[in-house]
Amino acid sequence: MSTFAKWAPAVLALVLVAGPGVWRWSRHTITIAHEAGHALVAVLTGRRLEGIKLNSDTSGVTVSRGRPTGVAVVLMYFAGYVTPSLLGLGAAALVTAEQVRPLLWATVALLAAMLVMIRNAFGVLSVVLTGAVMFVVSWYATPEWQAAFALFVTWFLLLGGVRPVGELQSRRARGRAPRSDADQLARITGVPGLVWVLLFAAVTIGALVLGGRVLLPL
Repeated sequence: MSTFAKWAPAVLALVLVAGPGVWRWSRHTITIAHEAGHALVAVLTGRRLEGIKLNSDTSGVTVSRGRPTGVAVVLMYFAGYVTPSLLGLGAAALVTAEQVRPLLWATVALLAAMLVMIRNAFGVLSVVLTGAVMFVVSWYATPEWQAAFALFVTWFLLLGGVRPVGELQSRRARGRAPRSDADQLARITGVPGLVWVLLFAAVTIGALVLGGRVLLPL
């Protein structure tokens, strides 16, 4: 892989995350991963998943039924903001192990499973388009283009997982996110919402650092 092919995906991912105009659109992919994290943990902890909505303003809602308190619901609320970064870290491991096609197919499979639980038209459109791009690349692209695309997706998840945490605290500071995941966790546990935001930041930044250390030797 050429030097350009190694660094272009990272630069493109940074532009999509750092650019205020383009982030408005690229953030939808992070929202998909965020809500997928809520949904997956809800299912794994025995809660009943009822549906997922992805909204055009980049917000999302995952509805599940179960006990309103306890470890399961804490894990479910915590999962959202850290899932994109953890997925990026896992993707970094697969890319460095040269398991690009399995990574792309696993992503398509996860999006297909998520699609079953989407409950609004915009959400269906977002998931279908994202899955279609993954499928086309995994099926038709050359191995070199697949590797470059996988690097882009990995860097985008790692970088894109950090920015929403800062945005969350900015909204909280202005009183515009009273029902955020951090505030829901504060209500359930009694631990201040700021502490949960700092934990989100620690996980997402930590994943970026670790993922970067895995990818940069490439």
